Amino acid sequence: MTLPLTLYQLSAQPITAENFTPFGQVIFPSPDEATFGPADAQLKLDAGIPRFYIMTLMNRGMRFRTITRHQRCTQCLGALEGKDWLIAVAPPGAAEQPDPQAIRAFHIPGNCFIKLEVGTWHAGPYFRHSAVSFYNLELSDTNEVDHQTCNLAGEFGLEFEIMDG
Repeated sequence: MTLPLTLYQLSAQPITAENFTPFGQVIFPSPDEATFGPADAQLKLDAGIPRFYIMTLMNRGMRFRTITRHQRCTQCLGALEGKDWLIAVAPPGAAEQPDPQAIRAFHIPGNCFIKLEVGTWHAGPYFRHSAVSFYNLELSDTNEVDHQTCNLAGEFGLEFEIMDG
């Protein structure tokens, strides 16, 4: 049986270190002479071979019906060329599905990147530009063996739309 879809609009909030804490870290520029500390990305990449690459994404709108998580590693995402972007996230947890009420959206400026905590549910990146190149740090096999997706439409009858500005 197919559930009727309800559109739920998420207002994207400007990302800060404080408001993103339940989902991971936001990393802003620091002086070159700064030593390693809590403002640096706290990575977990010990379950395989790290993969750091650039992916180019085309604009695909602001709606989503699925959300994904990785439970073996952290994941870092940042846009090149100073372009801003958006992401929807839900906190990590032991449950097999995220709580739809816990999904939040963030607007990320082009002068920082995010680190998703192990197990953080995420949908995106989304953006208003025609295309954006992102650098991505995860494990080499993340998309093959560590890619759990929840079908929000099928499980909850929900489609989400990120509203920005």
